[in-house]
Amino acid sequence: MTRATDIIESSDISIPTLFAERVRRSPGSPAYHHYVKKEECWRSLSWSDTAVLVDRWRAGLQSEALGRGNRVAVLLPNGINWVCFDLAAQSLGLVVVPLYANDRPDNITYILEQTESRVLLCLGPFFRERLAMTLGSLQALQRIILVEEDPSPSLAPSTDPRVVELDTWLPVDGQQAGAFPAAEDLATIVYTSGTTGRPKGVMLSHRNMVSNAAAGLSCIPIYPDDLLLSFLPLSHMLERTAGYYLPMMAGASVAYARSIQLLSDDLAERQPTVLVAVPKIFEKLHSKIRIKLAEESPAKQQLFNHAADIGWRSYLRRQGRASWSPNLLLHPLLDALVGRKVRGRLGGRLRVVISGGAALSFEVARTLIGLGITIYQGYGLTEASPIISVNRIEDNRPEGVGLLLPGLAAKTGEFDELLVRGPNVMLGYWRNPEATAAVLDAEGWLRTGDTARIEDGHLRITGRLKEILVLSNGEKVSPTDVETAIAADPLFEQNLVIGEGRPYLTVLAVLNAELWQQLAAQMGVPADEASLADHTIRAMLLKRIEGCLKHFPGFAWIKDIHLSLNPWTIEQGFLTPTMKLRRKNILSAFHDEVERLYQA
Repeated sequence: MTRATDIIESSDISIPTLFAERVRRSPGSPAYHHYVKKEECWRSLSWSDTAVLVDRWRAGLQSEALGRGNRVAVLLPNGINWVCFDLAAQSLGLVVVPLYANDRPDNITYILEQTESRVLLCLGPFFRERLAMTLGSLQALQRIILVEEDPSPSLAPSTDPRVVELDTWLPVDGQQAGAFPAAEDLATIVYTSGTTGRPKGVMLSHRNMVSNAAAGLSCIPIYPDDLLLSFLPLSHMLERTAGYYLPMMAGASVAYARSIQLLSDDLAERQPTVLVAVPKIFEKLHSKIRIKLAEESPAKQQLFNHAADIGWRSYLRRQGRASWSPNLLLHPLLDALVGRKVRGRLGGRLRVVISGGAALSFEVARTLIGLGITIYQGYGLTEASPIISVNRIEDNRPEGVGLLLPGLAAKTGEFDELLVRGPNVMLGYWRNPEATAAVLDAEGWLRTGDTARIEDGHLRITGRLKEILVLSNGEKVSPTDVETAIAADPLFEQNLVIGEGRPYLTVLAVLNAELWQQLAAQMGVPADEASLADHTIRAMLLKRIEGCLKHFPGFAWIKDIHLSLNPWTIEQGFLTPTMKLRRKNILSAFHDEVERLYQA
């Protein structure tokens, strides 16, 4: 039986036009589901309900005397307020600047200042606790709208005349839209993570994002009865395109997760059919499974491994890449005993799971796919709106990042750097022509900074051009590949590989505290940080890493390790808001520890 589709075909329109067409086609269909904290319950909005709300937000923004092209910023968790602000602002020709709700205040202030944002929408507690003291110097900022999820009469009103609460600011009556912006107009400025310095503002047009959503939808079908659970930040282009504009184009609905902490509860309660996530989510799931499995009997451990192995073989058989085996007769029974229970933790209805934003460990993907959680790994970057490639349902090879999206061209340049061209490639960097010229040539080819190769049409990312480590013997190593392999062992929560100009590789690693406690108990040693300096323990953990790297050449093996139980955080400056490692900052902070690893 063929499922009904209702895809808005045109990719050469603005986002407000896309939304208006969806409202026209599906006025009464479910659009968004969100949790109302004050009422302690979930609420649903149809497309027409959402349009009424957007009209109110449009009236509020019009009262601020803003002109087309003015920038307005949003610093909120995912939710209906984010969506309405975005759609209303873009319908007026305003340029939306999304900010990360977990970013550092100095970085937020820098972005607001550089974009000369006129309006900021922000959570009240975040503003009072982290931003109030830093925004006084921003002369362009004329209005700060605070969302108060837990209003308290004891809160002292702000003395900043620009500050107003959303409930006061948002008009009761809406304002109908006028002339929508053109597809080629600037729609948003999205700041990159900035792993090595100040972030750059990526300028994306309406056409960039809409065409990317349309191309993605042509690769993996999404239907009107699909439900997506949104928890990646909407300030991240993967979530914004694949988890917001794409379901709007398909007529699917979106539920906004309450928080990462409640993600497991929301998965079980909302039972999504589509999930867009980064590898860290799957690594944590894999880690939790392995932690629980370590407490089980050898027989149950063997049953689990057998289920994952035969499930993977069954999947390859369905893909046409493996022959039939008598063991496959056991797959239905093993899936009922193991796979179904694991899928139940994710709601039990997942049909499509997209992984992007970083490299996904093949071991993690293989295990989860073997248990019936079908992950389709993709690749992209903010400058490409962001999707460049993705695996297909009929040809899913998780060791790579899939086939190029329709309408994109790719080639490799000097040092095997991947270059791409297509309607999704950015307009340039905001007020930074030098940086733009460095990555975007006159013919529209975007330098991705990633090295790659293409095999049978499938794209394989082999490393990051700037991050390739060159050992003192001339051997070249991609630290990301090694780090991804190490991360497949759930004991290693975070790790950073070192070796530039050195005779061999070493690693800084943060251990999973729960797993370390279990391991320490088995070894009869204290589960504290001091024990991690013990030579015997370090040698044992290096042996575990050796097992992770058994398919790597000898020069890519780790020779020494520094261990810690203190996770690296955004607040320390060790992670970007998208959870990527700030290598320079970490190496600077651990300079003495690194030097000790090479003293021998």
